[in-house]
Amino acid sequence: MHKIHGSGLPLFMIHGNGVDHRILLPLDGALAESGIFERHYIDLPGFGESDPLSNAGGLPELADWLESEIHSIIGDGPFAVLGNSMGGLLCQEIADRFEDAVQGIFLIAPAVYPDSEQRTLPERAVAIHDQELFLSLSKRDAELFADVAVIQTREAWEEFSKWVLPGILSANLRAMAKLAKRYFLEPLPLHRENQLSIPVSIVCGRDDHVTGFEDPQRLTLRYPDLHLKIIESAGHNVHIEQPALVAHEIRAWAERVQRLPLSK
Repeated sequence: MHKIHGSGLPLFMIHGNGVDHRILLPLDGALAESGIFERHYIDLPGFGESDPLSNAGGLPELADWLESEIHSIIGDGPFAVLGNSMGGLLCQEIADRFEDAVQGIFLIAPAVYPDSEQRTLPERAVAIHDQELFLSLSKRDAELFADVAVIQTREAWEEFSKWVLPGILSANLRAMAKLAKRYFLEPLPLHRENQLSIPVSIVCGRDDHVTGFEDPQRLTLRYPDLHLKIIESAGHNVHIEQPALVAHEIRAWAERVQRLPLSK
């Protein structure tokens, strides 16, 4: 699945594990306001409307597929990437593979370490809990929402059920099982020596117990022009729970990308 919004510098939108491109659609308004991006929304293999890979189906294979997809769409031309969670790790990988073409990176709650045991994570926290809401939900919906939500209000549930839940329910479980067996990149982007001096912004929720907010600070070693924003009262779906603050960061990043000469 591949949808294009707008025109300008190609921006590839890469979702995380267990969801699909719809989780990133709430960002489209802020991206459209910038007026500089042609937004490419892609379902990774095994998610949304994309068929699973027939090969091993791990992170290395997803990265190979994504590299081929980007090259088939824009060739060797300049582009930027925006990724969420696992998609943030894939963006780091793709930026290294297209070092001379990538113009900017925006990461939302990115995975820095694929292995959850290596991640620095805060304690589980809930900022707001609406008990009446949870009594009105099915057991399945309540569990899926509570698993990631820091702001557990009806408004937050409506956003979650619109943008996140459909991708969860459509994910191919066999593809996810194959991915889990090969959930690594070697070497990790974090551990590579080259630096990319392009506009990079990272947004994390202070209460993100899935990928955390501390590990992304390590990426300053790779990206000298990195801006990191940690948002209070937000978890792994920080752009769903604090949309206005994330939109502000997107607009600021877009301005930095716009100032970067396309020829490198």
